Amino acid sequence: MDRLFDITSFFATGPLMLAPMAGINDAVFRLICKRMGASLTYTEMVSSKGLQYENPKTDEMLRYLEDEAPFAVQLFGSDPETMARMAVKLEERCGESLALIDVNMGCPSRKIVSKGDGAALMRTPDLAHAILASVVASVSIPVTVKFRKGFELYEDSAVEFACAAEAAGCAAVCVHGRTARQYYQGRADRFTIDRVVAAVKIPVIASGDVFTSLDIDDYFSRGAAGVMVARGAQGNPWIFRQVPARDNSPSIEERVAVAREHCERLYEFDPRRLVSMRRHIAWYLKGAPQAAMLRRALNECNTLDDYKDLLERVSL
Repeated sequence: MDRLFDITSFFATGPLMLAPMAGINDAVFRLICKRMGASLTYTEMVSSKGLQYENPKTDEMLRYLEDEAPFAVQLFGSDPETMARMAVKLEERCGESLALIDVNMGCPSRKIVSKGDGAALMRTPDLAHAILASVVASVSIPVTVKFRKGFELYEDSAVEFACAAEAAGCAAVCVHGRTARQYYQGRADRFTIDRVVAAVKIPVIASGDVFTSLDIDDYFSRGAAGVMVARGAQGNPWIFRQVPARDNSPSIEERVAVAREHCERLYEFDPRRLVSMRRHIAWYLKGAPQAAMLRRALNECNTLDDYKDLLERVSL
């Protein structure tokens, strides 16, 4: 397979990436973020077992719009052989539209960790290394891995984990400066990025508490080759504009226009996901006049016309 995605050139530009977020990263939202300046978008986190058994929900997560390509898929699981075979399946299915496969070893969700997946793999470094080496050997596209500062509350194993990932052949690592036990509480430890950057030769992607352009600039100043944006992009795809924070606030008219576009295009792409626009619109309109009243009205929205009528009231 010819590689259209040159990971060396990609990281040389200091990219911003939209992180995979369950129930949020629909194809339309990803495309909007890409238009705003996201260098790379990720689908929702994909289960290797779901892919193996051809679960319909897993299949839906892999749908994309042509203008989004190339995009990334974050794959999770804890069996090296299954992970390798499903990585091959992803590469064959998506072809040149697939930029890279990111192996998730950082998700702190109890549902994921209880099965030995996600951040649980930080407790079994030998197994984690076997998974990464197996996936790297199975595909021709770049393989990256996302993990946390550690697993237990005061654990700090990020540097060791990053070095092991590099030894396994990963093209880059993505580090979140919280432990799995912290979940999303407190603040991400940004010094974790400094230490990992100093320890490995491959690119380091920073993750955690990215809400403004100042956060982005701080991570780049620490040597990060890329910054992954998650919650900071909810209702705010403008964060990818890469302009000073004071100039990054869209007008209410622009926010309404993007919310309307999101509704209409999502309805065309997959009408079943329209209900997710309740939270997306609440995020888009956060801080707007009468935002509290609008959030209550959103609970009554069911059809495309309901959403469009509500947004029309905002723009009046």
